[in-house]
Amino acid sequence: MHSQLIESLAWPFKRRASTIILFYAILLICAFLATRHMNVPSLAATRLIKKAIPGSKQLTITTQPQFHKKTPPFPLQCTPNTNQTCPSNYYPTTFNPKNPSTRTCPEYFKWIHEDLRPWRANGITREMVEAAKEYAFFRLVVVDGKVYWEKYKDAYQTRDVFTIWGILQLLRLYPGKLPDLDIMFEAGDVPVVYKSNYTGHEWNAPPLFHYCGDDQTLDIVFPDWSFWGWPEINIKGWKGLKKDLAQGNKKVPWMNRLPFAFWKGNAYMGDRSKLLECNSTEQWNAQIATQDWEQETKLGYKIYIEGIAWSVSEKYILACDSLALLVTPKWYEFFTRSLIPMKHYWPINPDPENLCKSIKFAVDWGNKHKEKAQKIGKAGSKFVQEQLVMDNVYDYMFHLLNEYAKLLKYKPSVPPEANETCSEDMVCSEEGLQREFRLDNMVHGPSTTNPCILQPPQEPQVIKAFLEKQDSVRRRVDGWVAKGSASGDL
Repeated sequence: MHSQLIESLAWPFKRRASTIILFYAILLICAFLATRHMNVPSLAATRLIKKAIPGSKQLTITTQPQFHKKTPPFPLQCTPNTNQTCPSNYYPTTFNPKNPSTRTCPEYFKWIHEDLRPWRANGITREMVEAAKEYAFFRLVVVDGKVYWEKYKDAYQTRDVFTIWGILQLLRLYPGKLPDLDIMFEAGDVPVVYKSNYTGHEWNAPPLFHYCGDDQTLDIVFPDWSFWGWPEINIKGWKGLKKDLAQGNKKVPWMNRLPFAFWKGNAYMGDRSKLLECNSTEQWNAQIATQDWEQETKLGYKIYIEGIAWSVSEKYILACDSLALLVTPKWYEFFTRSLIPMKHYWPINPDPENLCKSIKFAVDWGNKHKEKAQKIGKAGSKFVQEQLVMDNVYDYMFHLLNEYAKLLKYKPSVPPEANETCSEDMVCSEEGLQREFRLDNMVHGPSTTNPCILQPPQEPQVIKAFLEKQDSVRRRVDGWVAKGSASGDL
């Protein structure tokens, strides 16, 4: 994803409803709406407060404000001028919430069961897990509440580190609740465990965790690293950034945005080049601009996209309170499979012969049906602002890892080459944004509530009907475009 570029499609209306176009899940930020909020060099990084512990060489590190609903925070124990070790008998090892929750998990949690379905009947052996090593970037093991990891290959930037940081925070949020685990993790772009290699015996496929999946692969989808920040391009974690995006939405009222679609990025990666043919505000109601990834990174631009797999950008775009135009994506992340076309976004036909025409039709429709376009935009924004909160991200991780652990037919043990890691190990010796971002997104203490309640698996025919309904809506919109007209009814 690192070489696959920064792209964006936005339709910032002026006296019209707003639309933002994603090309294979395009765009990382709300066009220009949140620019002022996100272009602050320090990203409003939390101030660090260091206090010496009397009679000790250790330092405690606390941050303000607190991140989650918690009991009083447990500060990090950093040991200066020496090799940092993980403290023992310090953080709680049991979980006793004060306010037990009966909250049902959001609908998109159903995909946990679907991703694990291939192994449900026969379980997962150690040999199957180790067979995934050829694809994995690292192996992560949890034994007795402690985390160990073994690195196999370099991930781009700090994807692997921030992914592990997220799991460490999950353990701080629900101490003693996570079972022993043994997972292989792929931190590249595209999913790699192809169904076609295991036709008829998918149960024997190597279980591999990854950031995205598609209909041809068996990768187990896990929240990506950007939820805890992306310091290399100066994008803060999801909790803080989501607030910035909500504030940015207020900068330009819905009816005061420009009546055309806008896309910016490297148009010479993958299939994105076909967008260049749509670069005409007069003919296609779209403006297409190319962008240099390396240069924009240096300048602190906040727009990013990759072109060969999923993008972390979709949640940022949907949060922008604008009608998102999604060029029908091939890949999905853990929550996007539950997005419904014409409810949360407008579907765009990816076929080169229909792409420009589909974009123009969507813009024309939005100009003609401003209130309905606004309704779709707000529904997509509401979905990520209310359902994709960090509490739910952690709960998704919690339930996915718990359901996975139930399938293990062996007791995980620490691999000989694995090293223990903890929050102190990943913060105390770090500097700059790497340190600030991790501290900004650190869980300070156990949650006061239980995880949400995961519903049982749905029957295959129910899942099939849901997916067919999504496809039928896309086909209906394609029919509108082919005819060149549409009623105002959805």
